[in-house]
Amino acid sequence: MLNRRTFTTMMVAGAAASLLPKSAFAQGVPMANNVVFVHGLFADGSCWSEVIPRLQAAGLNVTSVQNPLTTLNEAVAETRRVIARQDGPTVLVGHSFSGMIVTEAGIDPKISALVYVAARAPDAGEDYTALAKTYPTPPASAGIVFDGDEGRLTEAAFLKDFAGDLPEAKAKALFAVQQPFHKALLAGKTTQAAWRMKPSFYAVSTEDRTINPDLERFMAKRMKAKPSK
Repeated sequence: MLNRRTFTTMMVAGAAASLLPKSAFAQGVPMANNVVFVHGLFADGSCWSEVIPRLQAAGLNVTSVQNPLTTLNEAVAETRRVIARQDGPTVLVGHSFSGMIVTEAGIDPKISALVYVAARAPDAGEDYTALAKTYPTPPASAGIVFDGDEGRLTEAAFLKDFAGDLPEAKAKALFAVQQPFHKALLAGKTTQAAWRMKPSFYAVSTEDRTINPDLERFMAKRMKAKPSK
């Protein structure tokens, strides 16, 4: 459970780590030796670098997907390739937009549990954009700019709305490696809802500036996820 919003995937990864081993075991989920992380918008696979060594030290095999941020189908395909390389039960973790990917790719038989870290969690075929519009627009949305078909956060929005909890120097370093996303990515819809079939955990970010916290609560409650706030 997050009591304070951490705006970068590097920091929310710590929340995911606190959920994985004990919570999964308590729910009777098959003991997983593998953890697969997926990053969302405005980041790359290295954003999980703070938690990966901690899980490796606990004896877990950890992989961070390099989400291409091109189309949902291509992002799911890349995640499935990583899942296919895992040996045995695997926990799939997603932050923010990558909850779409977790929801679709999580039906894989190897996936024993899902962890959503302040993430999108649509139902099968659901129009997530329409769902999000039923809640107040989060501040970060105003900071997205496009260069043709590629979108990114401005530096001001990145530092305030995405990495606002970090020292400025570290936030600027993360901004420097921000990976642009393609407009086509946002048009994708999931065809599956893995959270309807697999044990699922959701960390709600109560001061989120990229996804409305009340929307996060709605999605967490709908999937009957634990823990949530």
